[in-house]
Amino acid sequence: MNNAYFDFAEPKNEPVLGYAPGSAERKALQHALAEMKATKRDIPMYIDGEEVRSDNKVEIRPPHETAHLLGHFHMSSEEHVHDAIDAALDAREKWAAMNWEHRASIFLKAADLLATKYRYRMNAATMLGQSKNAYQAEIDSACELIDFLRFNVHFLSKIYKDQPISPAGMNNRMEYRPLEGFVLAVTPFNFTAIGGNLPTSAAMCGNVVVWKPANTQVYSASVFMEILIEAGLPAGVINLIYPPGPMVGEICYAHPYFAGVHFTGSTGVFQSMWKSIGNNISRYRSYPRIVGETGGKDFVFVHPSANVDAVVAGLARGAFEFQGQKCSAASRAYLPANLAEEIKKKLVAELATMKMGPVDDFTNFVNAVIDEKAFKSITKYIDGVKNGNGDAKILCGGNYDSKKGWFIEPTVIETTDPSYVTMCEEIFGPVLTIYTYEADMWIQTLEVLDSTSPYALTGAIFAQDRYAIEYMTKALVNSAGNFYINDKPTGAVVGQQPFGGARASGTNDKAGSILNLYRWLSARTIKETYVSPTDYRYPFHQPDKADK
Repeated sequence: MNNAYFDFAEPKNEPVLGYAPGSAERKALQHALAEMKATKRDIPMYIDGEEVRSDNKVEIRPPHETAHLLGHFHMSSEEHVHDAIDAALDAREKWAAMNWEHRASIFLKAADLLATKYRYRMNAATMLGQSKNAYQAEIDSACELIDFLRFNVHFLSKIYKDQPISPAGMNNRMEYRPLEGFVLAVTPFNFTAIGGNLPTSAAMCGNVVVWKPANTQVYSASVFMEILIEAGLPAGVINLIYPPGPMVGEICYAHPYFAGVHFTGSTGVFQSMWKSIGNNISRYRSYPRIVGETGGKDFVFVHPSANVDAVVAGLARGAFEFQGQKCSAASRAYLPANLAEEIKKKLVAELATMKMGPVDDFTNFVNAVIDEKAFKSITKYIDGVKNGNGDAKILCGGNYDSKKGWFIEPTVIETTDPSYVTMCEEIFGPVLTIYTYEADMWIQTLEVLDSTSPYALTGAIFAQDRYAIEYMTKALVNSAGNFYINDKPTGAVVGQQPFGGARASGTNDKAGSILNLYRWLSARTIKETYVSPTDYRYPFHQPDKADK
């Protein structure tokens, strides 16, 4: 029986633990790291609530210690993809019919389990599998994922309460139905929180989900699936599988009950998805929802009035935290000639203090890039500068080593050409390119910035001149979906800075806000009239005696 209105109040953001020397959380995390590293995990698929294994096992090794084997996961076949879709559709009716307070309680319980029992295990899995340091893992796989779960429950509660007006004699109401079919969630390696949010935000709305994480994020994704199961997620609601990307797309996009895709990844893959969905559009029960956050070529523009030390800190953190493997990472910077030399000098000095190595050593600021493919792609750009024609040079860094792991030094490239390749193309690694402009040409340089890249994800400006801040904010209105003033272009917090960009950076459906959840709902308006008319005629049809 449901005879009450249930409200889920706005939560507070999960506090970030510091992991300072001697702290209880540092000891707990170190213990979890050692325990997980000593255990070789056999990671199954999860289909219809059951653990499923295949004959095709894939090794998992830490990017920073490739000689060590963490375990294996079981690669999915076409049959497993079909099984996952069938399981989802079988679960759909019962899951969609579940009263909201019970659905919400599952995800709130998952958040509490993550905040307590699973916190260090999840952080350790992210550190080992994705080569994140303790702080980067804490803000991602603990705090942000907890926030996604709690805030999305609150946001959805607000949506359900939003109802139309009802004049006298009738009742108007709105139902927010799940989509008619299944949702495919395709998640990236770089954020465990995104891996958890993309399937759960859709499921929270009553949808059923097929979840395909990047192979390089399976290790932490499987831990989150364990949390969801312990929290009481019914069988078949979220099905976790590990097929090759083209395979899952070919099967899902051809299915008549494909209802939508929730994606984070490369622009090229997303555009290919959109094309495939368009080619199959006549097959579908309903028009699918296509939600994606893709690439970025994120900028930092420094005005001649900027504070030098703030710029240096913003570039050091914005470009090189998590080895620059954030879609929001600072990748190109525009420096005014009056400040450029001081900024470069201080930035080079700061980078010289950054330690690089495995995640077990908490003093390391920089760890390894995710895999060999990324290593080769990033170092190709560095080698291009070293072997180039003089349009660019390595200001600092530029070294790399793959003997023990996929390590690339934080690298700053300086170019005299604002259209140089590393100012334009997404690199997704610890590489920042800087360009110096004449200080009195800052307005013209904004136009160069806006036209250099097809992306529009994040960007930052630094200035003390308030007129200049206002001008830049307006001039760059379409250049970034997340725009930062006197801060680095990374670190969006759920409920504070809803995240997403436009242009080639995605559909800007703002993860971490109420806007994203509307995409996984299909509204139905119901009008009930209490006393129905019994005559088709309206008053104006009656003859007027005065007209005779």
